[in-house]
This record gives sequence, structure tokens and C-alpha cells, in this order.
Amino acid sequence: MRNVDVVVVGAGQAGLSAGYHLRRAGLTPGRDFVVLDHSPRAGGAWQFRWPSLTYGKVHGMHALPGMELTGADGSRPSSEVIGEYFTAYEERFGLRVRRPVDVTAVREGEGGRLLVETPEGDWSTRALISATGTWDRPFWPRYTGQETFRGRQLHTAGYPGPEEFTGLRVIVVGGGASGTQHLMEIAPYAAQTFWVTRRPPVFVDGDFGENAGREAVARVEERVRQGLPPQSVVSVTGLPLNDAVRRAREQGVLDRLPMFDRITPTGAVWADGHSVEADAILWATGFRPAIDHLTPLKLRKPGGGIRMDGTRAVRDDRIHLVGYGPSASTIGANRAGRAAVREIGRLLAREPALVH
Repeated sequence: MRNVDVVVVGAGQAGLSAGYHLRRAGLTPGRDFVVLDHSPRAGGAWQFRWPSLTYGKVHGMHALPGMELTGADGSRPSSEVIGEYFTAYEERFGLRVRRPVDVTAVREGEGGRLLVETPEGDWSTRALISATGTWDRPFWPRYTGQETFRGRQLHTAGYPGPEEFTGLRVIVVGGGASGTQHLMEIAPYAAQTFWVTRRPPVFVDGDFGENAGREAVARVEERVRQGLPPQSVVSVTGLPLNDAVRRAREQGVLDRLPMFDRITPTGAVWADGHSVEADAILWATGFRPAIDHLTPLKLRKPGGGIRMDGTRAVRDDRIHLVGYGPSASTIGANRAGRAAVREIGRLLAREPALVH
């Protein structure tokens, strides 16, 4: 059993931001706090992005606190560029991230502390920052006949790039940014593409400005305050209407179909009897927060989410979630890391420390 003041779970943007602010608050990595990450290397979820997602295509990547990302080659895969940046960041600030370490559960420990369980040994901590994001929980909807489909089914989390779909008829399901990106990449290679969404997509012309950003964050914050699962960003903001999207719409690539009624062995059928034949179904249906490790603490509300006050779980002020809900963006994660450390500082100041 190892004792620390704070355990940070996850070393993506949110976890590294939290580690940076813990250091600035005077805590020492490895002695006062530890960052545990289950990924094989630095880069957070970015390291798993498909090769065709180059850094130049990344929308809204904000630098980590205290160190800018400069001189990046926009033609290189984002997984490489951001992976190298995160590696350099961990080294510069001496965060000493331990990986690969899987946190399997967080539960009540002794003396008012939390017990963080991992296959590599357990940790006793006074506070926990959960920065696990969503990448490990891809959401797969269920439809009648799905198991009978003889083609290939895959999710954004396993998207290999557009070349894999050469000559195929492909159904892309999902009205978010990933769905539109996949369609625009796949269309030049595929024999035919079909875009299916539950709701008509809303395209927003013009820049996503500061006011729109505040409004989107406020709507997501209200949901997590009520203990509801956070919404996706696109459901709040709409899809940006840029030049590439305009061309795709003109070419018919982004002609949307309503949600099908069922899946057949060779394609999909709608309630009105319309059908299409397909060789692959790509589910660009988003992700859910990866918070199963917190299950023993019984933080979830009946609505399925964790009720939050800022970054703090309302039911347990030792638990902070960053990169969750309104902070599930790179700039939001930075701010949330700082806010969580400020709150934890107050908690540590009023609770007696254990000798390390």
C-alpha cells in the first residue's frame, strides 16, 4: 500500500493539466501525488487516432498550461504530433507518469481515505482526480438484425482510415463531427456512401465564437449539475459549415437519411420499405464517460450521470472529474485541472495528512 495526497487517473490533456497545477501548488510528483495512465505511451486518446487525421485537420487543440505546442507540421498524423508534445510536457515538468496502469476500482479506504485498486498494487489517497475521458467507452447503438449483418461493422474508435473502404458500399451512422469527417474521407474511395442520423444535422455558418462557446458550456454544466449524462458538443453547437463541408454537400456526400428501422444481412431497411445494400457499417456514434472505476462509490444519479458542482462530485468532495461534461475539450480540461487542484488544496488544508 502506497500513500499519497492525490491520485490522478489518466494522462490525457485533463490529467496532465491537473499534474501541472498540483506541482505549482507545491506537491511533489511520486511523493505527494501520482499520475496513473493505462495507455502504453504518452498522448492520451490522441495516440489512438487514425493516421489520416493529420494535425492540420485537428479543430480546437489548445496547448497545455505552461508550454506551447509550436512549429508542428500540419501534414503529420495528429497522433504523432500530440504524442511527442505530451511526452515533452511530462518530461519538462517531471510528472513521472506511471504506465501502463489500469485503475480497476476506487472505493472507501481506512481513516477517511480512498483506496485506488490496480493490478500493479493499491494506493491510499486523500483525494482523487478522475481524468479518464471517453475514448475507452465507444457507444454502439443496438438495432434489430444487427447481429445478422454479413459485412463489417466498426466504430470510430477502431476507424483505420479511408483506404480500407475502397470499392465498398458504406453506411456511416452518426451526425457529429466524426461522422462528417469519415464520410468526406471515405467517399473518394468507396463505391457508394450513405449517411444516417437520428436527427437532422444542424450546420452552423460562421465562426464558433466566444459567446457561442459560453452558451454551449453553460448548457452542459446545467446537465451535470442535475446528475444527467453530458451531451455531445455537436448536439449543443451544431456542425461548422466550412469550405470542405460545403463541397461535400454540393457533391451529395452529406445527403442525410433518417435512421433506418432495422439491419439485414446485406444492408439496412427503413420503416417505409426503402432499403440499401452495404458492405460495411461505420458507427460514428460517439463515446460515453469512462467512469466505471468509480462505481463502488455510488456517485451516479438515477439519470445515469454524476451530479457535479464545478469539478467536484456533489456526493463526495474528495472526488473531482476533469475532462467530463463541460470540461470535455482541450481548453476546458486545462481550466478544470486548475479548478480541481484549487478545491483539493482547500480539502487537504483542513484534513490531517498521513505520514508517507
